[in-house]
Amino acid sequence: MIDWFVTSLQHYPELSIYLALAVGFWFGSIKFGSFKLGSVTGTLLMGVLIGQLDIKISPNVKAVFFLLFLFAVGYGVGPQFFKGLKKEGLPQALFAAITVVLTLVVTWLTAKFFGFDIGTAAGLMAGAQTSSAIIGVASDTISQLGLDAAMQKKMADAIPIAYAVTYIFGTAGTAYILASVGPKLLGINLPKSAKELESKMGTAELAPGVVPGYHPLALRAYRVDNDAIDGMTVENFEKEFVILTHKRGYVGRLRRGNELINTELSTVMRKGDVIALSANREVLVKSDLPRVGPEVNDSELLNVHVEIMNVVVTKKEMAGKTLKELSDAPISRGIFLRKIMKNGIELPLTSETRIDRGDIVTLVGSESSVEKAVKLIGYADRPSNTTDIVFLALGIFIGGLLGSLVLKFGDVPLTMGTAGGSLIAGLIFGWLRSVKPMFGRIPSGSLWLMNNLGLNAFIAVIGITAGPGFVSGLQSLGVNLFLAGIISTTIPLIIAIYIGKYFFKFHPAINLGCVAGARTTTAAIGAITEKAESNTPALGYTVTYAVGQILLTLCGVVIVLLMK
Repeated sequence: MIDWFVTSLQHYPELSIYLALAVGFWFGSIKFGSFKLGSVTGTLLMGVLIGQLDIKISPNVKAVFFLLFLFAVGYGVGPQFFKGLKKEGLPQALFAAITVVLTLVVTWLTAKFFGFDIGTAAGLMAGAQTSSAIIGVASDTISQLGLDAAMQKKMADAIPIAYAVTYIFGTAGTAYILASVGPKLLGINLPKSAKELESKMGTAELAPGVVPGYHPLALRAYRVDNDAIDGMTVENFEKEFVILTHKRGYVGRLRRGNELINTELSTVMRKGDVIALSANREVLVKSDLPRVGPEVNDSELLNVHVEIMNVVVTKKEMAGKTLKELSDAPISRGIFLRKIMKNGIELPLTSETRIDRGDIVTLVGSESSVEKAVKLIGYADRPSNTTDIVFLALGIFIGGLLGSLVLKFGDVPLTMGTAGGSLIAGLIFGWLRSVKPMFGRIPSGSLWLMNNLGLNAFIAVIGITAGPGFVSGLQSLGVNLFLAGIISTTIPLIIAIYIGKYFFKFHPAINLGCVAGARTTTAAIGAITEKAESNTPALGYTVTYAVGQILLTLCGVVIVLLMK
């Protein structure tokens, strides 16, 4: 039975990839205390284990998956990357660039100190900085150095070994340093600091029309019996509601006798009318609610079709607007903001939170109000399982073709490679999608699959190919690699924290989010927001993550050339 199993994998090597994925994802999801390896490390280790069976896989297989992954990375961060190059995002983008250069220099010097070869140095960079994409880009660059086949394989096989040894501290260490050590270095109480920032940004008193996602909206009917309201326009009533409650109320329609009337701002309310009032439930049940009249049960009046819509921000006029500015505009009447997602990170809803192209905002309101808002904000991101394959495939082809061009500076070949080209193409195509959303749709589910299947299938092939020499390489370099990983992870983090404090003068909570973003460590931003008991650090994560993701990936080329 065992011989049949081994022979089957050797004859059908494609099956070994799926085996590594299945067991790797399962193993990577197991928690050891509060830590888990993650799918990438789990898949790599399973690939190495399966690779002991001496399975041969064409290198073209891993290239196909890796190009898919890199295009997805660029597509996902494209809008924020280009936003970071604009004036308002420039400080965070510059901080991310400095942090990446700092990690590159520290890793390079560490590798030199320990006497590592090119492949080991590249793996150290990938693992200590938790950037899996460096593995593929560095491998591609090594193949362009003109080394003989044996040396090239030795260098390429050293990358996953160094990655596996250094990744664990790279992830767990980054999260711990930023969430637990970082606040001490900054001399702050992180939860208190985050709350102060929330108050400064307007969370304590939210802008009209801004409702936290955990506060459900309510629609209730009231009969007008207050003489002060008799003859008042809907516009004046809604303004008074905001003044008295600091939250927004919306009169969607009213009943006058047997007639149902859809209200406008100029609609006059009369004594005896029954109004449908939509607002935060917490406000409606308070005793200090502006006196309207008794609540009544009018099912026909309240039977309003409410729509919840995800909208991609694409309009230039909306980019850079704060929620306070938007809530004061006519566009906000009849709609409530439930959530803002930027690069998969949920932003806090504060008066000073800004929306930008590529953000996804979740609106709640009547169908007519939401439809009006969509036209002014951008593109309705209605559920769909269709991916624009023409857009996807053409982007990878064009990017890979341009990236394959080689320029020589003396004896040093300089090229982005097909991998770097696909990444840049993803950036541009992702930005185009945010500006012109009529084409290029890649649903979030498809993007997740491209990211995770593309990267992990690539990693599985890397592990299987490097398997035969993995154990011996680990035995010879294990302790030194682990120490080198701690140095390469810790020193740049600590220096970056102080750079953010003294040179960029970021708010402490924002500072920690910026460092986590520049390092592209999702586990770290999760740990920071949990420690802060607030989502405000995420405001420093999005731009720096986009810039860091791109620059760290390109460091796969630079570290190889530096070591050469």
